[in-house]
Amino acid sequence: MTAPFPVALVGVGKIARDQHIPAIAADPDFELVSAVSRHATVEGVANYPDLGRFLAEGPPAAVVLCVPPAARTPLALEALAAGRDVMLEKPPAATFGEVERMVAAARARGCVLFATWHSRFAPAVAGARAWLAERVPREVRIVWKEDVRRWHPGQAWIWQAGGFGVFDPGINALSVLTEILPGPFAVDAARLTVPENCATPIAAELAMTGAEGYPVRVELDWRQEGPQTWDIAVETDRGRLDLSLGGAAMAVDGREVARAPEREYPLIYRRFAELLRNRRSEVDASPLRIVADAFLVGEREATGPFVEERA
Repeated sequence: MTAPFPVALVGVGKIARDQHIPAIAADPDFELVSAVSRHATVEGVANYPDLGRFLAEGPPAAVVLCVPPAARTPLALEALAAGRDVMLEKPPAATFGEVERMVAAARARGCVLFATWHSRFAPAVAGARAWLAERVPREVRIVWKEDVRRWHPGQAWIWQAGGFGVFDPGINALSVLTEILPGPFAVDAARLTVPENCATPIAAELAMTGAEGYPVRVELDWRQEGPQTWDIAVETDRGRLDLSLGGAAMAVDGREVARAPEREYPLIYRRFAELLRNRRSEVDASPLRIVADAFLVGEREATGPFVEERA
């Protein structure tokens, strides 16, 4: 039995504590040896206030970046320059140019670079891709609506430039879309609803065209209270496919054919172990391209200010 891969977690926020730390602890292929954060620590491992200190003083380990996307690229480049393999939370960066810089740096240093899209590892996504591979899509409808106060409490960075706004969860839907259907997808029009005190949208509507000319409609909203909605519907020449619960459940022509508990992050780490063993990188920026195009062509409409506490 080979020794586990040592990893250092950079950024100890909600996603790190909710998903990465439990997934690493449950995976015999990995061992969390260090954490890097200015504001938090992880019990039982060596903690460092910044990445430079860890790279200089810490043990050899792959670096898992869980910081906001606007801060991700400089840290990834620093780690790659030190010869460290790197896993990126989604989205991989704030811009395409940053992704290209990271890919080039990983190639130059012979490092593994893994840009993750956790929703692609939802239980029904692989089955949906296989079902659609034998059919011709006619129309796609995506409705992704959730409560920002529930999932991103107190995270001011999402409202700042480079923070993505509603596209932070919405890009999950786009990552599934680009996994189950061949691209490219063209963004024909977009409407971005932006709170007057924010730089990024709280809601968005996209009209797109798929590779074979079929329409794709996307509705994103961060203001939905109560039950949350993460649905993708695909009409084809031979039936309709529905992915719900973010890809945990799949139905064909209204009959549920698959449902399973979410294991997205354990599967991400399984894939990372495969990439490390084979010394291969995996970086797909196609969901980020759709978001970038939406910002380029989108018409902005203002709405009232966003306040963290509900009235």
